[in-house]
Amino acid sequence: MRKIAIDAADIRILCAVQHHGHLSKTKLSELVNLSPTPCWIRFNRLREAGLISGYHADIALDKIADVTRVIVTVSLKEHGKSIFNRFEQHINQVDEIVECTATGGGMDYILKVVTLSLPAFQDVMEELLSADLGIDRYMTYITIREIKSAQLNLTNLTTDPRS
Repeated sequence: MRKIAIDAADIRILCAVQHHGHLSKTKLSELVNLSPTPCWIRFNRLREAGLISGYHADIALDKIADVTRVIVTVSLKEHGKSIFNRFEQHINQVDEIVECTATGGGMDYILKVVTLSLPAFQDVMEELLSADLGIDRYMTYITIREIKSAQLNLTNLTTDPRS
């Protein structure tokens, strides 16, 4: 994948958007210490290059409902592009699966599943198994509490800590 060249001002813009979400032209320029027009030109260039893929709010689910969070590791019986594509397309249709990461090594995927109860989680797993997605085995890990969930500090991308 072709990398996009960015500088310190671009990093400041990305950090501001990452921490504050959608901002007005004026507010963004104030946060990154650039005049509004050049700041907005840079912002639009970053957005058009696909570096900003969306805006969201982090919702405190525990203040709304008691939810069950489960991490699931999945290993498929067979490996091939069409098999992976089929699994991933199906996963993208399951609302309760809020994250899915393809991995190398012992397991093929790590899923993060959020449901209203453990029986509801079991329903999700039974649906996955009945969909004949080629799941060989899976292991579940009930989340007791979330310790950290954060975005990467983008300024770390500009310096190599080893140098």
